[in-house]
Amino acid sequence: MFGMRRARRPSRGPVAIASSPWIVVLAGVVVMVVLLIVALGAYRGRSPAPDAGSPPPALPLPAVPSEEPTPTPTGSSSPALLPGLSPRATGVPSSSSAVSRAPTAGVTPTRAATRAAQAPAVGGRYRVVQSFDGGFIGEVLVVNASGVRRGWTVRFEFSGGGRLVTTWVEGVPQGTVRQFDGGFTYVSGVDVPPDGSAALRFHLERASVTPRGCTVDGVRCSGF
Repeated sequence: MFGMRRARRPSRGPVAIASSPWIVVLAGVVVMVVLLIVALGAYRGRSPAPDAGSPPPALPLPAVPSEEPTPTPTGSSSPALLPGLSPRATGVPSSSSAVSRAPTAGVTPTRAATRAAQAPAVGGRYRVVQSFDGGFIGEVLVVNASGVRRGWTVRFEFSGGGRLVTTWVEGVPQGTVRQFDGGFTYVSGVDVPPDGSAALRFHLERASVTPRGCTVDGVRCSGF
């Protein structure tokens, strides 16, 4: 018995694999999953080639800040300056200088301005409208040279012992007549507008066509 050898047992590895086929299937599935994961990672790492027919994507442009006008402070009292003029320029009148001012010292006014300043606000021109046997019709044209409506008073003195028959102003309310020895005064019933006029007419008998005196608001009439 001591001289006999025991027979070797056959290895159970291949027999176990052959007897359990699900182990092979499971190993194959694991290998396929690993290969699929590797393939997906390689695909994601590659960037897709751009299409030859499509234009390249537009690059975003940097935002340009808009130019907003500088706000003007509302509480500032300084006047707005015009281009090319300094704050000391005297050729631009301010909004509060619409009313004309008197000439400053050292500036000689023109002759027209001097005459306008010396001219009366209301004046009169005398003329004879119609003459006939025993009398005539005269007229004093009252002219308002001022810039406002003005009332007026005419004082007329005649010579030759004449007599006043009537006085009138056509188309307007009549004024007040006061007679005195050798003449009369007429106070207007309506004002004369700026640069306007009113014609006072009167009928005199037995009087000279050349009056002794004629004034409008104390200013001598012209025309005689």
